[in-house]
Amino acid sequence: MSLQTRIRTDRLYGLAITIDAPAWPSLVQSCGVDFVFLDTEHCALDRRQIAAMCRLYRALQIAPIVRIPSPDPYRACQAIDDGAMGVVAPYIETVEQLRELVGATKYRPLKGARLRRILRGDEVPDQNLMHYLENYNAEIVAIANIESRPAVENLDELLALPGLDAVFIGPHDLSCSLDIPEQYDHPDFERAVATIIEGCRRFHLGLGVHFPHHVELQIKWIKAGANIVLHSADMRLFQQRLNEDLARIRAIGDESGGSASGFVI
Repeated sequence: MSLQTRIRTDRLYGLAITIDAPAWPSLVQSCGVDFVFLDTEHCALDRRQIAAMCRLYRALQIAPIVRIPSPDPYRACQAIDDGAMGVVAPYIETVEQLRELVGATKYRPLKGARLRRILRGDEVPDQNLMHYLENYNAEIVAIANIESRPAVENLDELLALPGLDAVFIGPHDLSCSLDIPEQYDHPDFERAVATIIEGCRRFHLGLGVHFPHHVELQIKWIKAGANIVLHSADMRLFQQRLNEDLARIRAIGDESGGSASGFVI
């Protein structure tokens, strides 16, 4: 089953990856994830790194999904050329932004004036060309980041655009846009997320929420209808586990008293 089909219907599990160490992909594979989220918007990963990471994860049957720095169709095409199986365009708010993402992911390699005419419906592509484009881009998914009040206000118009496969909610940016920063239990935030989930289910699109460290919130929104579990990030999990371990070790050390002076290895 293709990723385009699975991302709309299956329960998929993944995490954000910020480390391009050679041994990392096999460690990630051992966790049983379906996809990795490679973020070039907020992380210092260049094209060479992304290309190597995409190919490594694909070789391990893990789908690499790349978030580009801006809703730029040329950046989207670059990510696909580098091996991405999915492209996330950040901070989508207008149909025109989303239409450009669809053009880059579903009509590649067409660009320029002709692509714009096709996307506007002013030109119907030749049947042979359309068949070629569908096969050529059959593995690629188009994902919109919905993370602002204007995006929620334009939601139905955005979700109705043919070619969109899924939505990722950016909870931090969304909460700030709603004037309730990081208040993820605020009724306005919960109402916005519920609206997005209901809309995605109505339009038969995949839906994920990227919560960096809130397991309970992940579970809550899965129960509400989210089918893409994008949980945490490698460095955050490292920090979280190290903090927990050191806190336990320090607590035991403090309870035992005494001094480490004079200790010899």
